Amino acid sequence: MDNPKTAVIIGAGPAGLTAAYKLLKETDIEPIVVEQESFVGGISRTAEHNGNRIDIGGHRFFTKSEEVNELWREILPPQGAPAMDDRVLGRNVPLAENGPDPEKTDRVLLTRERISRIYYLRKFFDYPVSLKPETLKNMGFANTMKAGFGFLGAKVAKRKEKTLEDFMINRFGTRLYEMFFKNYTAKVWGRDPSQIDASWGEQRIKGLSLYKTVANAVQKALGKNDSEVETSLIESFSYPKLGPGSMWETMRDEIIGMGGTVLMNTTVTGFEIDKGVITGVKTVFGGNESVIDADYVISSMPVKELIEALPDSANCPDDIRDVASSLPYRDFMTVGLLVDRLKLVNTSGKKTINGIVPDTWIYIQEDGVKLGRLQIFNNWSPYMVKDPANTVWLGLEYFCNEGDRLWLMPDEDFIRLATEELASIGIIEPDAVLDSVRIRVKKAYPAYFDSYSRMNDVIAYLNTIDNLYCVGRNGQHRYNNMDHSMLTAIEAVRLIVSGDKDRSSLWSVNTEKEYHEEK
Repeated sequence: MDNPKTAVIIGAGPAGLTAAYKLLKETDIEPIVVEQESFVGGISRTAEHNGNRIDIGGHRFFTKSEEVNELWREILPPQGAPAMDDRVLGRNVPLAENGPDPEKTDRVLLTRERISRIYYLRKFFDYPVSLKPETLKNMGFANTMKAGFGFLGAKVAKRKEKTLEDFMINRFGTRLYEMFFKNYTAKVWGRDPSQIDASWGEQRIKGLSLYKTVANAVQKALGKNDSEVETSLIESFSYPKLGPGSMWETMRDEIIGMGGTVLMNTTVTGFEIDKGVITGVKTVFGGNESVIDADYVISSMPVKELIEALPDSANCPDDIRDVASSLPYRDFMTVGLLVDRLKLVNTSGKKTINGIVPDTWIYIQEDGVKLGRLQIFNNWSPYMVKDPANTVWLGLEYFCNEGDRLWLMPDEDFIRLATEELASIGIIEPDAVLDSVRIRVKKAYPAYFDSYSRMNDVIAYLNTIDNLYCVGRNGQHRYNNMDHSMLTAIEAVRLIVSGDKDRSSLWSVNTEKEYHEEK
């Protein structure tokens, strides 16, 4: 009997675990997943602090790919009974026939209402920006007139879309761009939008425009559902009871149960390559070096680190190594704050436990603070919070560069800064804080500037390595959502099974305008 072939999968995030799961389900290839951290899920993990759970960055489970939807539901079935807050508040949510009861099991997907707003001038604005009377009132007459004329001007004289600034002004007009996008985008990336490639907008904002937000309101009035709406405008989403990490922890357990291997705390240090084919993956675990034989390699490690790990026998040109080594990333930090109350008043009309504001995310547009976005974990899932009846569990999101001043601040000092910022813009009282924690995340966001302009050259070189398949957010240096990261893994498995050597379909996931959103 022939020895089965082996696929070494680098990284146990959504892409890596999906690849392993699909290989076990659909092939005889044995997956060996290598993960350098002690946890699975990558940036989609769930951290825990004193019984309260933190979603790193916030992960809505929504996709227009039925294949991804089916996979999510296969791992975590949709709820068949109300969640705790649904029951207490008398909210009606879609229930799956014979689905699990979230009060009795953790292996369940909840259906949650999406409410995200912008906090600006100490007032709430819809996200995406809408044309409701409340929006116009909060903006004031002068800003409303400027926004209206700016939008019309953008329609008459469209810019050539070279930069993200061009992209956004074409869709919203100059004044709305300046009010709601310019400063926030600069906060996220550490660059002015005029210095960022327009392709970021094509991937993250897609077809969204002021026209689309108005058209969406009309669609809703006509009874159309979320599958017919832009992803940026969806109003409900699925969410694991215990946060996104439970999806990937459960998938890991399924992989191991089917005979796959998942190696934790194991770092990839290099490769053995013969005539353009990777034959072995070098790893280190606990100071011990080893080589894993490989017939296929599916990599979700950052492109920068992948190229650095290639030996001379890979014949990687010096200029490609230079481009890869300088690919930019944006790093990320979350401060978890447990408070006994919010200063904000809920005027939304939405029912919540203890009347807190109903938002999952709040985009912070206020001047004078570095805080980028605020999560209220109670609204993602009440099970994320140890005592949701009496406390509010917040996630304060900061964008930074590894090694900069914010990154290097001691935890105590940074938590104090975060608390002071949140109090200064009227969201909490300083004495409301009961507990806190800070979490750093490296290479959270692949960036679209500097040497990224030559990313296609790097891709062309990587495609010369016969059995290498790059997947996921960092594996492709592309700001993918979870579903697109999973789709790259699914496509990699399809290419392996078919023997197709053309990788263009793998690199084109999430690049077309509709990015798999049309059924």
